[in-house]
Amino acid sequence: MREIRTIVTSNLSTRESSPVVHAGSSRVGLIVPSSNTTMETELPELFRRQSAATGHSYTFHSARAGMRTVSKAAELDAMVGKAADCAAAVADADVDVIAYACLVAVMAQGPGEHRAAERVIAGAAASSGHAAPVTSSAGALVRTLHDIKASRVAMVTPYMRPLTQVVREYIAAEGIDVLDAVSLEVDDNLAVGRLDPAGLPEIACGLRREGARAIVLSACVQMPSLAAVQQVEDELGLPVITAATATTYEILKALGHRPAITGAGRLLVGTLGPAS
Repeated sequence: MREIRTIVTSNLSTRESSPVVHAGSSRVGLIVPSSNTTMETELPELFRRQSAATGHSYTFHSARAGMRTVSKAAELDAMVGKAADCAAAVADADVDVIAYACLVAVMAQGPGEHRAAERVIAGAAASSGHAAPVTSSAGALVRTLHDIKASRVAMVTPYMRPLTQVVREYIAAEGIDVLDAVSLEVDDNLAVGRLDPAGLPEIACGLRREGARAIVLSACVQMPSLAAVQQVEDELGLPVITAATATTYEILKALGHRPAITGAGRLLVGTLGPAS
């Protein structure tokens, strides 16, 4: 029987980081919107690279909550309302960590809401008999920016402008100044998942970034960005973070595994953040 794990909520604690993790396996539980097609492709690819470097393997186990249109408040609210049921479902797989992979639905609930969402998910997992550490993409993004001391950022979102403003204000309430934000004005979540990441370097180059400490290349778990992260970081000379890479970073922290992922920016190589 695997050991019982401690519940982690808003302040994601970690086991002692290991420089190299050898043979073994970890189970990652994901809670995703029903229309999400990106987190279950980008995260497994990132963890495949981690496995290649460390010999440790990772499997993914998902629960889906209905959400199609990111501009409709009712759908965003409903997504949040289903989080506990989804948490209990993935916890049944006795996962080692749970990631709530819907950034905007959480942020639309108001400042600091990731803390409450993480508590609800952790409580539901514990009540099912399978306690696990919890992170959320919303919480992971703001905590990661604090970890790398990125107090000023420029960002790209796929959202309509009013929703981008919600995200901007949420991040600002966490003490991070958003110097510029580009909205791609796509409200259908499936269409967001079809956006071509090859267009992101040009968009990023057009951001007003004087004084920025990092670029948030995708403030959305659905907008594909992995293929562009390293290129944009190399071209702009600033750390590049996405909702997916921040979530990956916190999953690894929760497991006590040091990042060893190549081709996805300095954050996941392990040369940024408090442990670097």
